[in-house]
Amino acid sequence: MTDDWQQQIDALHEELVRRDDPAAWVREADAVEATLRYPHVALRGPVFGVAVQDPAVGPQWRVLKPVVDGMPQMARDGLQSHLFFAAKDDTDNPAVRRELLAAVAVLEREPADEVEACGVRYRVVRGDEFARVGDDGLEPPRPTDPEPADRSWDRRKRDAPSPDLGFVLDPERVDGPAAGAMKLGLRDFTYTGARFPSDVRSDSKRAVTSHPELVLLPTTFGAVERGDHGGWRPCGAVMASPHDARRLLYDGMAEMWALLYKFDDVTKARYAEAAEEYRALGHADAFEVDDRAFRICRVERLLRTGPEGPETPRPSDLDEYGPMKMHPTMDPEDGTLTYES
Repeated sequence: MTDDWQQQIDALHEELVRRDDPAAWVREADAVEATLRYPHVALRGPVFGVAVQDPAVGPQWRVLKPVVDGMPQMARDGLQSHLFFAAKDDTDNPAVRRELLAAVAVLEREPADEVEACGVRYRVVRGDEFARVGDDGLEPPRPTDPEPADRSWDRRKRDAPSPDLGFVLDPERVDGPAAGAMKLGLRDFTYTGARFPSDVRSDSKRAVTSHPELVLLPTTFGAVERGDHGGWRPCGAVMASPHDARRLLYDGMAEMWALLYKFDDVTKARYAEAAEEYRALGHADAFEVDDRAFRICRVERLLRTGPEGPETPRPSDLDEYGPMKMHPTMDPEDGTLTYES
């Protein structure tokens, strides 16, 4: 450990002492215990989102679209839609609408990772998703992880908004000594091993130099299923809280999987019954049905940043499709829409 990093961690410890915040101490103790019980890191792979730098708000980059997409083009599509609807719904000024639509036009035809409109910069950003692992598998939610006040199981209830929204991508921000130690341990992280193509390894190594600072994004939660060879694979999107992830698993068993995988009537009834058994457990983070093992786990993400801001997609990051026109043509003068036949 370098003297610089040791000083930073010591400063974080002193800040905890100065604050005299019992809740913060409990969270820190929880984090330390988790580090001991789940000492290893399992990498899932890259995730993508959109960040914005708006001079009207400040010089820092903030998350506009959650960093959860599996491909860069998905994030570009999300940005295209954001700009289109800003032009459609958020302004009556033709000059503003014209700038927004010019950025939309770029995203319709190019795999652009940055566009600018009305003095605001929009950038597709790249992170890495991982989970902690111990002898008993992936780390489950911690007792100090925040839960919604209303732990509803109603499938019609809207999920909590992503904790990414508006999150400031500040590499100086560290929430406690344990998070500081995590950043220290991951600052030289690269993709290694023969399972990664050479261009992926090269890009990863290059990023350590070009974007040397790390930002730990807010922790999310997801349902995973143990595979045939002992590994775990996701069962849907990551969620803002452990209970949101539990409800996602419940929804899958109760209704969604039957539609998605075309269950027969017997299987559909069995999973619907299993869903109610799971719900009755209250706050269970592990469950089995039909010899399938499910778990609710913590999902962590890191994002690299450098002198020019947050890292964009790497050349070796793959897309399954390219840019396309996603919305009707809009007249910049009055906002009239023309739908193509």
